Amino acid sequence: MRHIPMILRQVRRSHLQAGLFVLCVALSLATLTAFSGFARSVSRALLEDARTLHAADIIIRSHDPISAPLVQAVDRLADQGRIVKANVHEFYSVVRAPDEKASVLSRLKVVEAGYPFYGQVTLKSGRPFKQVLSPGACIVEQTLLDRIGLKVGDRLKIGYTTLTVDDVVTAEPDRPLDLFAFGPRVFIHSSDLDALGLMTTGSRIHRLVLLKVMDPLQVDAIAAGLKQASPFDGESVDTYLTSGSVVKRFLDNFLFFLKLVGLFILIVSGLGIQSTLTALFNEKQRTIAVMKTVGASGRFINTHFMLMVLLLGTAGTGVGILAGAAVQGGLAWMLGPLLPEGLGLTIAWTGVVEAVMLGFTVVALFSFLPLYRLKEMRPVVIFNRLPSVGIARWPYFLSALLVLLFFLALVLWHMRDILFGFYFVGAVVALILAAALLAQLALWTMKRLPVRHLALRQAIRGLFRRGNATRAIMITLTVSLAVIFGNHLIEKNLNATFVQSFPADAPNAFFLDIQPDQTEAFSAAIGHPVQFYPIVRARITGVNDQAIDRRREGQKRRDNLSRVFNLTYRQGLLDDETLIDGDTLFRSDWTEPQVSVMDSIVEMREMKIGDRISFKIQGVPLTARISSIRTRDSRSLSPFFYFVFPEEIMKQAPHTLFAALTVSPGQMGPLQTSIVSRFPNISVIDMSQTIGILARLMARLSRIVRVFSLFSIAAGLLILVSAVFATRAERVVESVYYKILGAGRRFVFTVFALENILIGLLSSGLALALAQAGAYWVCTLRFDIGYRPFFPISLTMVGLTVLLTVTVGMAASRSIMAKKPVAYLREQQNE
Repeated sequence: MRHIPMILRQVRRSHLQAGLFVLCVALSLATLTAFSGFARSVSRALLEDARTLHAADIIIRSHDPISAPLVQAVDRLADQGRIVKANVHEFYSVVRAPDEKASVLSRLKVVEAGYPFYGQVTLKSGRPFKQVLSPGACIVEQTLLDRIGLKVGDRLKIGYTTLTVDDVVTAEPDRPLDLFAFGPRVFIHSSDLDALGLMTTGSRIHRLVLLKVMDPLQVDAIAAGLKQASPFDGESVDTYLTSGSVVKRFLDNFLFFLKLVGLFILIVSGLGIQSTLTALFNEKQRTIAVMKTVGASGRFINTHFMLMVLLLGTAGTGVGILAGAAVQGGLAWMLGPLLPEGLGLTIAWTGVVEAVMLGFTVVALFSFLPLYRLKEMRPVVIFNRLPSVGIARWPYFLSALLVLLFFLALVLWHMRDILFGFYFVGAVVALILAAALLAQLALWTMKRLPVRHLALRQAIRGLFRRGNATRAIMITLTVSLAVIFGNHLIEKNLNATFVQSFPADAPNAFFLDIQPDQTEAFSAAIGHPVQFYPIVRARITGVNDQAIDRRREGQKRRDNLSRVFNLTYRQGLLDDETLIDGDTLFRSDWTEPQVSVMDSIVEMREMKIGDRISFKIQGVPLTARISSIRTRDSRSLSPFFYFVFPEEIMKQAPHTLFAALTVSPGQMGPLQTSIVSRFPNISVIDMSQTIGILARLMARLSRIVRVFSLFSIAAGLLILVSAVFATRAERVVESVYYKILGAGRRFVFTVFALENILIGLLSSGLALALAQAGAYWVCTLRFDIGYRPFFPISLTMVGLTVLLTVTVGMAASRSIMAKKPVAYLREQQNE
């Protein structure tokens, strides 16, 4: 306890450095605490509201008609009174105004009585959903009425029938993410399903059977029995706890990425903790010298300053947790449009406990080296202003190793993926090492430049001032800015490739679910010959007689073999396709079924020519031998398929056709209305709208990432301010000497401004070089798109960084420049 009063006095005297240390600790925890707490809160909320989010206890899903054995098992349970069921059919279709002058692609949801079993479908009128939805009527979203020019009570053409709009829906419990959904919602009574005429062979229909279990304790047992009754892989039987919603899948993936950002900010802020603490101890050199001179032992000094670090670290952890809670609220606000309405998010106390433990670990790790260096502060060296004796190298290596192991453990804890954890840590370490090497090279070069301009020469000398943290500042800012610049450059290239540079002759209208007997009439309606692409939906059951483990495949974060694939048949390559293995698409010397695969499939699982792939097509098994491997120009917007069969193998399988056409923007609406009025079963996808939706999604997510990446820049700026304060004595001496020798305040300002300009210019320039290299690699090798460096935008980012650095640095140096020589000399005389 005897240390506490002395610590408090020292903190008050060095309140600026102490405050910077607290801010660095808080910064290191705020984002990761927010991301981790938000993820836990979302998971808990989704778990608590799982029944509502799925509207049932058990959910059966299939893109094909539910198998007879499973239907019989469900009917038996219903006859026994153990469950209540409701069939739901979801699909896209174009709906039209009665006069056929306007149409819009919509999401149809055909439901039976009983839906939803949990939660409420909220209507604008406030009436009960189950009473409003009746045969011959429909309930729609307001956007549909606005776009098509109708109102409640008007008639609406859907498929081959006409229904009356009875109300407007404002919320539904199992609503998908609007950001990924094309078209407004339309609810239809199940008795009108046949009248729609849209349940044709091969149509893209999502079938659900929702079950309410009368005895909640039997949910798992009934679900297990239904799984055994299902003979097909294409059917899934899940409970409300095991079924992953679209919302949860999106949030899991996005929060996974945000956690990466949080971990990166944590390591960068840790460098700030180490730098500010070193600066704080440098400021306390005279205090330490006096304490040692009057007999204080090394143990006493270490204990004293460890308690100081613990006190400041505790304050920083508390501030970080509070800031993390605020950031968590901001994150919930920014992601508001993507969250289910009414989802209750509360503070996850397990996340708070984890944050407290994390805070003390971070402080301990990054305080190790500055605390160790305390014993090297010898009174004779300090009082006589002699050069400091360098400490042994092993503490540096030990500190770096501990930080690396801690960072790796943290990545594995949050990511639960060992291989990815090593990749990510390796990438961050490589980025930091590259920044450190480039910063060292830049400073080495700068120190040896023959500069004649006096102010610039003094500014360069200031970069190497005793106690200055120029290298740490540059490394931190370079790493942080490289991530932000790289993210922005990648976003601009994606936007330029897929949004702004949409080729004029590229297909922008896709017509889906065309039946084989409609091809001639469809071509006649278009007015010219049309190329049709057959679609056969199937699942892969095995490769080379090895069954596909769907659970393991589904856990992969990239595309995998567990999903439903679209197969096709034709005899030749498309214009944008080339063979990378094999002489021809199909071999004439093989008599067994053959299939050509896209190179993307080989990336999902290693395959080669001659391997056998087993498919199940609507319950019918088919095994084919790989005859060739294709690739395509990913910049092309033409249709493509992963699997291509010979026509004689697949033509008899149940299938639909689709066509891709280039339509001028002014003709898109009239053409859509004309086609759907003649062929109500055909859906039209306007790719220009799809591109717009993806562009808005990319912009929203990029803004969120940029906001949180700014935290890492804040860490670099805190180090900059800390360095100014830590070298305050040397800067004051320089300023006084300049003035004594006849320099005016303008010269002093110019020297300090040039010093900050050099730091900002070097850091942002190195960051831009790393960002350009990284963005080029991602765009050309990972996304396979052309790369543009965007030099005007890049120079703007560098300019803004320099301006920010100069502003912060000069603000921190204001009191130093204001010091008058006479006042300083009087202070020295008094000492």
